[in-house]
Amino acid sequence: MELFDYSSSVWLQSFCNTFCFMFFSFTILFCLFSLLIFVMRLKPWCQCDVCRSYLKMSWLKDFNNLCDWYTHLLAKSPTGTIHLHVLGNTITSNPENVEYILKTRFDNYPKGKPFSEILGDLLGRGIFNVDDDSWRFQRKMASLELRTVDVKMYAFDLVTAEIRSRLIPLLSSLAGHEHKILDLQDVFRRFSFDTVCRFSFGLDPGCLKLNLPLSKFATAFDLASKLSAERALGPSPIVWKIKRLLNIGSEKQLKEAIKLVNELAEKMIHQRRKMGFSNKNDLLSRFMASIDDEKYLRDIVVSFLLAGRDTVASGLTSFFWLLSQHPEVESAIRNESDKIMGPDDHQDLVSFQQLGEMHYLNAAVYESMRLFPPVQFDSKFAQEDDVLPDGTCIRKGTRVTYHPYAMGRMERIWGLDCLEFKPERWLRNGRFVPENPFRYPVFQAGRRVCLGKEMALVEMKTVALSVVRNFNIRVKYPHQSPRFAPGLTATVRGGLPVMVQEVC
Repeated sequence: MELFDYSSSVWLQSFCNTFCFMFFSFTILFCLFSLLIFVMRLKPWCQCDVCRSYLKMSWLKDFNNLCDWYTHLLAKSPTGTIHLHVLGNTITSNPENVEYILKTRFDNYPKGKPFSEILGDLLGRGIFNVDDDSWRFQRKMASLELRTVDVKMYAFDLVTAEIRSRLIPLLSSLAGHEHKILDLQDVFRRFSFDTVCRFSFGLDPGCLKLNLPLSKFATAFDLASKLSAERALGPSPIVWKIKRLLNIGSEKQLKEAIKLVNELAEKMIHQRRKMGFSNKNDLLSRFMASIDDEKYLRDIVVSFLLAGRDTVASGLTSFFWLLSQHPEVESAIRNESDKIMGPDDHQDLVSFQQLGEMHYLNAAVYESMRLFPPVQFDSKFAQEDDVLPDGTCIRKGTRVTYHPYAMGRMERIWGLDCLEFKPERWLRNGRFVPENPFRYPVFQAGRRVCLGKEMALVEMKTVALSVVRNFNIRVKYPHQSPRFAPGLTATVRGGLPVMVQEVC
């Protein structure tokens, strides 16, 4: 019996050693093979100026941000379209192409498998990461829910409550202290995270309390979003896939962050089922009435959490950076609000009806996002060979990117003053007039136009107005152009340091 046990253990150890050696050898060969494929796909022999500049990163000599370099290239292109051979990416700022991609040939330009894989671990089967029937089902449900008056008023009440109980008290506590510097971007990220969690889950993480506490959920969610976006920046998807397989480096961090997000989501879903959801207004409760699959529910709600949090915070950050350079716009917003709300008590919060009457405020927010869209670019993948309206040939499987950031800076779209911050360009006889969405695809356009567009605009305008009426926000480095960190949305490196003064 002892001999049998010894022989078995020796055999087992030998088998494990052999298996580990074979697995390690296979991994090395696989990596080398993948690297060879990647090098072939990169076509390093391409000698065009654009590809050489990208590979050597020589564009950094003249531009702070990659999006600014793309803007420069697109402005020089006669068609408003360029092709980055080393990435297999066609990038366009041509409104006719944008309409063709998002509307005319919508079915030929889905999100595509490469995009879905990058965000799959975080977003799963959520609406922003799927195509075809799954996307149509979620969009139909979301459309029915988000467009109801009850949901809009519920969201507006959450926003005003967060402003009254947390945002204004926090800014007031710092007002008048010139030596106290506040990162306004961090404040807006905390604000929007509180409101979107309450709207999505019925959960209040309390990130904007006076002591600015750390939230494990917010930290995990931020890290998961950041690391998911960084997958797209790697030299090849094979790299992050191997790291995920071996559970090392950034992929190990991502797995741990998503685990924490999942645990909280599952806990909230379980509690809501136990307590009942028929009389609740949050998004989770509304979807639970039609969906039993808890993993699917988690994917849907986390997707809305991602979209509702980062885009609003990004839009508000850029808005106040622009205001710091244009005090005349700040004054015009205050004058308009005084006419509609009255000048006596600035701490009165705007009503939903009054907000709809503020055309200049609306124009200023739209103009801010023209120059600094929260989502700077968006990509699709061609299902079949195609030709864009400007004559650009698209091969099957090609990544096709339209670039709202660049489009907002095109003279051929906005005129010679395209780089100026001028809310008046949106006004006709004092009333706001929207632009063609394919010239201004900040909220996408066509069938995938953002369902939360109106709610996001209401939140941004309500916050902006409350801050402008009560405080003078002075950016510490107003003439320092924003530098953006890689991510799913536009995030300013180093935040937005400001000083706060109360309006007299």
